[in-house]
Amino acid sequence: MSSRSDLTIMRVCFIIFLLGVLVELCDGGITSEYVRGSDLPDDMPLDSDVFKVSPGPNTPQQVHITQGNHEGNGVIISWVTPSAPGSNTVRYWSENGKSKKLAEATMNTYRFFNYTSGYIHHCLIDDLEFDMKYYYEIGSGKWQRRFWFFTPPKPGPDVPYTFGLIGDLGQTYDSNRTLSHYEMNPGKGQAVLFLGDLSYADRYPLHDNNRWDTWGRFVERSVAYQPWIWTAGNHEIDFVPDIGETEPFKPFTNRYHTPYKASGSISPLWYSIKRASAYIIVMSCYSSYGVYTPQYKWLQKEFQRVNRTETPWLMVLVHCPFYHSYVHHYMEGETMRVMYEQWFVKSKVDVVFAGHVHAYERSKRVSNIAYNLVNGLCEPISDESAPVYITIGDGGNSEGLLTDMMQPQPSFSAFREPSFGHGLLDIKNRTHAYFSWNRNQDGSSVEADSVWLLNRFWRAPKKTMVVAS
Repeated sequence: MSSRSDLTIMRVCFIIFLLGVLVELCDGGITSEYVRGSDLPDDMPLDSDVFKVSPGPNTPQQVHITQGNHEGNGVIISWVTPSAPGSNTVRYWSENGKSKKLAEATMNTYRFFNYTSGYIHHCLIDDLEFDMKYYYEIGSGKWQRRFWFFTPPKPGPDVPYTFGLIGDLGQTYDSNRTLSHYEMNPGKGQAVLFLGDLSYADRYPLHDNNRWDTWGRFVERSVAYQPWIWTAGNHEIDFVPDIGETEPFKPFTNRYHTPYKASGSISPLWYSIKRASAYIIVMSCYSSYGVYTPQYKWLQKEFQRVNRTETPWLMVLVHCPFYHSYVHHYMEGETMRVMYEQWFVKSKVDVVFAGHVHAYERSKRVSNIAYNLVNGLCEPISDESAPVYITIGDGGNSEGLLTDMMQPQPSFSAFREPSFGHGLLDIKNRTHAYFSWNRNQDGSSVEADSVWLLNRFWRAPKKTMVVAS
């Protein structure tokens, strides 16, 4: 009888020991208890107010701006005239300026299967003053339209600046909630870092490019007034040989220009910019990136160009995440991680933002770069020189949220939740920045997750302050 009792006790102790080992190996962070409805989001119908065409014949529409040069005092202004080329001229002036200046846009069109685009205009203006409000007008006569934007402060180590973060937006009712929530956020983002997957036009029959037009009109209320910094996602590829469309990224590259030449890139899909105290590198995970490819050679030089005494905050934007713990899209970014994570750690990248995974997640500072054929070390470990990886693929697209998560929560994961929302990165000075994530279901000032980021170059703390709810 006693031997049976002893055997039972030994088994219980062994189970407790195994549980302790598992807890140690899978010391994950917080999995939010917030439960959201699982219904797929509905696309907004074509007669929605957000898709409304501006009144007047051939009036400019789908107006959007992005940064136009490397330093930040340039802008690319883009728009579409639907039925005729119209005027190519942009009239612009500073808030206190006494006279208007003129700039001329280029114009192009493209065809995609049975669709022909409107007349797409792109105007580069790169003689602007830093930290200034500018007005601009496009169109002519009675139907001209006026907008404005602010240039950023001149790059400097202690220049405060606030970025919005949106990814995988689409054009559903949830997409509209995300954009509205961002617009109402009292944190007041000054520019958006967009993490890829714009219109989701490729989900329509024959990649219906009319849905690129509706998306352009939908987001105009924000992107005509503040620059969105573009990252290309998988839904921008639009490679459809079955209908004769063999040029990847055709709609995206025709409609959305980037200042890639200013950073020495040969492709609009990967480039870099300075903005205030941030140095932002945009990578393309759907272009070749292996050893000696153009993107590889460009990025190798790019990290050497960064001057952390001028722009202390080094950030990377890439569509496919290196670290996340959702079942879908798991390890899709693994080959790029293996290629470049060691560069991120060596260069002390502060934060990497990604989309693609339709949920939110924030990692701890970890790396997985110690592996070789002999040591067998292939698990993420805590690394104070590593970036925080933040996935914000939760803009509201029609494919819905990802709710299946790896269990138990991996040790690299600090916070995760499958909800739609947006983020804000508020850079305070060279040492501190505050990141927050807001879910759509909460009030505009409610933060569902937040973290103080301490700059890797200027300060190497032992702990990171975290607030989560």
